[in-house]
Amino acid sequence: MATVQQVGVHDIRLAEMDVRFQCLETANYEGVLIWKVADYARRRRESFNDMVSSIRVSTHQPSLYGYKMCGCLYMNMGRGTHLSLLFALMFDALLEWPFRAKVTLSLLDQSPARRDLSDTFRPDPTSSSFRRPSTEMNIASGCPMFISHQELQNSRFLKEDTIYMKVVVDTTDMEPR
Repeated sequence: MATVQQVGVHDIRLAEMDVRFQCLETANYEGVLIWKVADYARRRRESFNDMVSSIRVSTHQPSLYGYKMCGCLYMNMGRGTHLSLLFALMFDALLEWPFRAKVTLSLLDQSPARRDLSDTFRPDPTSSSFRRPSTEMNIASGCPMFISHQELQNSRFLKEDTIYMKVVVDTTDMEPR
């Protein structure tokens, strides 16, 4: 017979495998990352119970040999009141640092109106989040209080217990050093 502890360990492993599968499923080199976060209610519950602190999604690159980054979603920010949408740069010794591309983080509208909730920013070159990573991945940066869970409930962004997130990295007008 499996103990409650063993079942809990299996649940955590399944959640980790789900994230890895999503990473493989969403990999691209176009500078745009869209990912589906299914089972929103379960994932939010797990974050409140400290089973999973964040959902790290797919490594992506604006070009085949460009900056490597990943999206990060934290469900339990602001004392559990907000969902955070962040992105993190990953180690690469050959690229120009600090990172200077414009970044847009979005929660996608699932209604016919398609009015996404977005925030666009230019990285602060003095921030350690945008300097050459000294470990596998820099500290994630972005929108720590992106949307409140109260606002998200019964909204056009949450349908059938699923949300869609998007990260767009625009390197076309990167500011010169």
